Parts: sequence; structure tokens; C-alpha cells
Amino acid sequence: MSKPERTNISSLDFVYAFEMAIAALLSYWAMTAGLTRLVDTPTDLLGGMWAAVSAIFVFREKELDSVSAGIARLAATGVSFALCLPYLWFFPATPLGIAVLVAIGAVIMILLHRRGDIITTGITTVVVMVVAAIDPHDSWRQPLLRLADTVVGISIGVACQWIGFHLLQKVMTARHVS
Repeated sequence: MSKPERTNISSLDFVYAFEMAIAALLSYWAMTAGLTRLVDTPTDLLGGMWAAVSAIFVFREKELDSVSAGIARLAATGVSFALCLPYLWFFPATPLGIAVLVAIGAVIMILLHRRGDIITTGITTVVVMVVAAIDPHDSWRQPLLRLADTVVGISIGVACQWIGFHLLQKVMTARHVS
């Protein structure tokens, strides 16, 4: 049995963790404050959670990786939105409906050559459909709300990562010069 390697944590790791926490907090706050007047409290809280998850999902160590993760998240959410919205216009959310939409979403992502985003598409579809099943009144709104949550979370996550990266770069340059 080998010993696990000791992981050294640097001050940059703490900065990264702090930046991610700020991105999640801002995303959560933006959606809960923004949705308060439009929806009930559970939907408001779900929107905050979904935006925070989206911000965390795209928060990567490198700027380009964050943008790529944001595009992947948006593609997955877009496919889920395109499947769930018309489905919920005509049918109630059911376990069979969830399974069918997850399968269709997987096939669409394969056809779009985005196999890496199949899981995110499936998760998004399941969340939208389960929330629609929990509150069937105006269930068709769920895909719209989750799309909005995702866009807000991605935007805030990428912006926080970008700002943090550039501020940190300036600090490092200033330290190196002095």
C-alpha cells in the first residue's frame, strides 16, 4: 500500500477558491434577487442554486478553459431547453417522458459531435423535468427559467474568473518588478 502524495496548497490556490466562492455567491444572489418578484420562493431558490452551479461549472484555472466550459454548458442547456419546452407545452412531466428526453438529448449531442456534453445535457433535462413534475402549474416555464439561470451563472463565472486572472496577473507582475 503506497502513501498518498501530499498536496501542497499555495496562496494562489486559496485565491482561486475565494474567486470561485465569490462567483457562486454573486450568481446565487443575482438570480434569487432577480426572480423574487416573478416566482415563488422555492423556484427563486432553485434559480439561485442553478446559477451558482453554472458559475462553478465554468470556473476553471485558465481563461480559455472557462470560456470553453461556458460554451459546453450553454450547448447542453440549449439542447435540454429545446427538448423540454415543447414537451412541457403538450405533456406533463413523467418518468417515461424524462427517460425519452434524456435519450433524445444524448443522440442530439452525439450528432452535434459533443459527446463530452451528454452528461450535462442529461442532468439539465432531469432537473428541469423533475422540477416541472413537482410544480406542474405552468411547468413550461421551467426550461425558460433554467436557461436564464444558466446564462447568468455562466456570465458571472467567466467574468469573475477573467477579472481574478487579470488582477492576479497584475499583482504578480508588480511583485516581479519590485
